Amino acid sequence: MPLPFPSRALPVVLAGAVAALAAACAPSAAVPRTAPDAPAASRVAPAPAPASAPPAAPVASELSIPSAGVSGLRVVPYEGTTDDVAGTRLQDLGVAASPYGARGGVGPGQVGNFLVTAHRLSAGGPLGDLPGVKQGDTVRVAVGGVTYTYEIVATRRTSFRSERSLSEQRAAVPGTPGAAPTQAMITISTCATPEDHAEGNFWRDAQGNPEHRIDKIGVLRETSGA
Repeated sequence: MPLPFPSRALPVVLAGAVAALAAACAPSAAVPRTAPDAPAASRVAPAPAPASAPPAAPVASELSIPSAGVSGLRVVPYEGTTDDVAGTRLQDLGVAASPYGARGGVGPGQVGNFLVTAHRLSAGGPLGDLPGVKQGDTVRVAVGGVTYTYEIVATRRTSFRSERSLSEQRAAVPGTPGAAPTQAMITISTCATPEDHAEGNFWRDAQGNPEHRIDKIGVLRETSGA
């Protein structure tokens, strides 16, 4: 049976078919592929910011009050609050005690209330003449080669039988509980035993402290030797 097209056209047709088949089998143009996301477990999380170091605990210092005849009285810091068991035991050794922490104060020269307590009559009476310290008198605290000079600006009377009075003594701003401190201050406290007895007040707490304390409040005026 004769072919529907001339036999000489067969090579041309076959060549076209081969070309078409080759084109169909050839790989298509490469399409850039994005790398799959890394599994969550293999992703590197950013390093957390380093936590700020907690403030260092205060160290022992020396207190001098020229107008009260006090020179180089050792002030021992401890974690607690004014005239608690630990603080009273320190005072019984003839040194001054300085509470710090959540219920205490700050260290020398720091913004806030640097609390210092010592006996007036017992354990050598290191603060025996504190009541005579007047407004404008200076107080020096030496620690680590630095001397902080405070000026006395006020006198307070604290009652151990009044939570309000105690909170005022221990406040970051003496006399103003809840206020944010903006300057370095000091509270130097001793017993008011003679004054209480003169008024017929013989109350004592569990540590033998009388009801009232005499507090001298000072403000930092100068820092030297830093």
